[in-house]
Order: sequence, then C-alpha cells, then structure tokens
Amino acid sequence: MRLTEHFKDAKMTIDSASKNSDDQGATAVITHRVREGRLADYESWLNEIAPLCKGSPGHLDWHIVRPIPGLTETYTVIIRFDTRAHLQEWMESPARARLIEKVQPLFVTGDDFFISSGLDFWFTPGGAKAKVPVRWKQCLVTWSAIYPLVLGAPLIVAPVLRHLGVPNNHFLTTFFVTGTVIFLMVYVVMPRYTNLIQRWLFT
Repeated sequence: MRLTEHFKDAKMTIDSASKNSDDQGATAVITHRVREGRLADYESWLNEIAPLCKGSPGHLDWHIVRPIPGLTETYTVIIRFDTRAHLQEWMESPARARLIEKVQPLFVTGDDFFISSGLDFWFTPGGAKAKVPVRWKQCLVTWSAIYPLVLGAPLIVAPVLRHLGVPNNHFLTTFFVTGTVIFLMVYVVMPRYTNLIQRWLFT
C-alpha cells in the first residue's frame, strides 16, 4: 500500500470552518512522487523554491518528509501560514506556478496538495469532502492517538539507534523519536483511525 494513498486524489480541498478559523493559521500538505534517479534534481529544485515560499507574506513553517530509500519516491512538503488567505496567495502565485511547471518532468504524478486550517488535514477520511469535525473531537482523537505513540516510540527507537551506533544523546534521541511519532501519525495512524471512527467524528 502506498504511504501517500490518502493524499493522492486531493488536488485542493478547503474545509468549511467559519471565517474566524482563518486566524488559527492554515496548512498545505503537498505530495510529489519523483521519478527514479531524479531525486537529486528534485532536491535542487527544493533549494530554489524554499526561499521564495519562506519569504512569502505570512509564512510560519516549512517541513519536508523525504522518501524512504528502496520503499518510496514520494516527498511530502508541509507548509504553514498565519492565514488561509496568505497560504492561498502563495499556492496561486506566479512564482510557484513557474517553478511547478519547471519541475513537472521530474514527477510520476502531478502536484498534489491539500489545504486546511489547523490540523484538519488529519480529519478528512475518504468521502468526507469539505466537512470537518468539531474542534473538541479533533482534540480528543489526536490526544488518544499520540499518547500511546509517545509512550511506545522511545522503547523501540532508542534501542535501534544504539544498535546502529548512534550516540546516546538525549537531544538526538528525542529528534528521532518525535520524527517517528509524526511519521506514524501522518502516514499510518490517523488515516486509519479517523476512518474507523468516522461516524462518531461527523455526528
């Protein structure tokens, strides 16, 4: 099963939250499946587009989840802006359009992305369309999902790091533990968890 299957058909989905939710920021999750042997070219392209994105009005954050060698060729770029309007301004900007056109030959599929406020992109299981659950349900679900991961990940990640010869450094271990938790939340846990409790979430 492809790790990014739940993002594949999402070209652009904006949730139906009220106008005030714009003050809570907005996130775009962008997935690019890169052709075999062209990862270095894509990395160079990232170095070109990143400064423009980060310099765009309202930019708050930029994260990249890189492919797992031998398993996937998909990059996931997560960008966050202070308002949905600023995020859409960047996503629809001529500068981004020009760079997306430039990088198209490197893609197996297109420029797939999903836009939402806050953490709503975790709460859009198949068939949900633009509807999102109320915030208190999102909070409970996220809490219940992340709690066991935070407890269990260190028990697995730390021994693996020691086996690989990584120094027993608290900050380094925390870096890999949190990265593992986020990876599992985005790709494994939340897509399945929200689908399992979809009826409760949307009632």
